[in-house]
Amino acid sequence: MSGNIRLLSDTLAAAKAEGRAALIAYLPAGFPTVDGGIEAIKAAFDGGADIVEVGLPHSDPVLDGPVIQTADDIALRGGVKIADVMRTVREAHTATGKPVLVMTYWNPIDRYGVERFTAELAEAGGAGCILPDLPVQEAGLWREHAEKHGLATVFVVAPSSKDARLAEITKVGTGFVYAASLMGVTGTRASVGAQAQDLVERTRATTDTPVCVGLGVSNAHQAAEVARFADGVIVGSAFVKGMLDAPDDAAGVEAVRVLAGELAKGVRGQA
Repeated sequence: MSGNIRLLSDTLAAAKAEGRAALIAYLPAGFPTVDGGIEAIKAAFDGGADIVEVGLPHSDPVLDGPVIQTADDIALRGGVKIADVMRTVREAHTATGKPVLVMTYWNPIDRYGVERFTAELAEAGGAGCILPDLPVQEAGLWREHAEKHGLATVFVVAPSSKDARLAEITKVGTGFVYAASLMGVTGTRASVGAQAQDLVERTRATTDTPVCVGLGVSNAHQAAEVARFADGVIVGSAFVKGMLDAPDDAAGVEAVRVLAGELAKGVRGQA
């Protein structure tokens, strides 16, 4: 069965045709429970997200700040497994018909088996994977199986990436390019900064693949700011924080829906 890379590309193209950036939400699988995580993803789509990244909880993240680390810890203590991540992708995509990716570090895939992981993700209706710690020069095996199964391979670029490195990454990445707006870990910040726009411009000089910006966006104003120069706006920690701060799971799901609605207005310039 083929994955949904085409759906991902079409969704980004449709947003561009509307003259706006796409809204991409990140939520970890298994948080606060597997079922609760699925409901939160549905709520993000219902509120206005175009695409959702499902985080595969990891015990030693290199990109994720304290908010997402807390959620990952809750999910891991709850016993979340890769099978639960696949179920999350399947149910979220089946319920909405929208593109769902997995964001994961390389070690879990390596231990699970690349062929097994890609085949199951495609079967679940997944659109691809974001792999923040997999070097491009070591990604051949992953790319081979991802292409075979119709999955996008999204790499992360950073403000420190030299132009030659950007070209090396964008030459082989598919779906979109994840542009980290600043050096550091995920988390909400008061300002996204000019580094992000410079990185998008330098990345676009190397590719026609959409460039989406993450790290630091937490409200409609920031979403509108980033949407002026990026193809997509990625928001994670703000969604997770809303769920962590909620008095119960139902309120957490509603907080996700409300924030997605506000951010959706932001990327449309309506905030």
